[in-house]
Amino acid sequence: MRSQRFQNRVTAGRLTLPAAIFISVTCWVLSAVLLPDSDIRRESYPLWEAFRNACIPAWGNRLSSFLLYSVIGYFLIGLNNAFAIIRMRASVQTAIYFLLVSVCPAIHTVYTGDLAAVIFLIALYFLFRSYQQPKPAGYLFHASVFIGTGSLLFPQLTFFMPVFWIGAYSFQSLHPKSFSASLIGWSVPYWFLLGYAYISGQMELFCQPFRELADFRPIRFGFQPWELATTGYLFLLYIVSSSHCLVTGYEDKIRTRSYLHFLIFLNFCIFVYMGVQPALYPHLLSLLLIGISILTGHLFALTNSRSSNIFFIIMLAGLFILFGFNLWTLLQIH
Repeated sequence: MRSQRFQNRVTAGRLTLPAAIFISVTCWVLSAVLLPDSDIRRESYPLWEAFRNACIPAWGNRLSSFLLYSVIGYFLIGLNNAFAIIRMRASVQTAIYFLLVSVCPAIHTVYTGDLAAVIFLIALYFLFRSYQQPKPAGYLFHASVFIGTGSLLFPQLTFFMPVFWIGAYSFQSLHPKSFSASLIGWSVPYWFLLGYAYISGQMELFCQPFRELADFRPIRFGFQPWELATTGYLFLLYIVSSSHCLVTGYEDKIRTRSYLHFLIFLNFCIFVYMGVQPALYPHLLSLLLIGISILTGHLFALTNSRSSNIFFIIMLAGLFILFGFNLWTLLQIH
């Protein structure tokens, strides 16, 4: 271990994940103490408001958010173990995920995107399972069911269905039968919603998700300082890690290379969506951090050069600077 670089000692160390969780909890407590006014954020979407009022007590707002992110972190380990994206049983992607979430105090409260991100990750699992399957219809059906379920609370998740179809096409699992299965799968949650709305006499509930989809806000540059700083940091990680995947892709299996290329494309789409709809930034950030964590984990776990070690140290120091800047700018707002 002494002969290894600092980057490799951290990424392969057994204490890396516990340390990342401890840092995350510390940042969560600090943001709760300094930003108590941001505990509850009201949103205008009725289905989400009804779900949160019924399932999440006001005192458990931040705790529920942390638990949702913890579930995503656990699923990231399972996703890597199932598909060997990083070519080893690694938890570095989860450690990176906890650190990235921690430096964004504005998302330490429950957002629609938090729950949507959990469902989104499960949908990714089924999409990856469809890779070159002789009968992929079942996998795409289940992936679309989860996308449809998540879109009940975060309607804009529906816009990622074409992205999933492109991914299925690259995985050689998009056929007329599987395409039809994905459409049926997406519609299943809405059939249940239609039945409930009809029985309860609240047809407005069924129409609301489609109205949210049609409510495309004007494209304008309306980012807050913490959003610009966070996006810049994440975009730098995205560019470097994506370039590494593309340049050294020959070292991975064809299957792994397909997964990584899809994640690169998916993250690019999320960045574009953030740019044209700044109002949805906190929700989309929860989705973006999933792919960024996997790509960055792949970069740091599988490189062993002087330049990658320097970049790792700079990015690690940048995390603490970013947390301080984000906290300071949010304090100015509140």
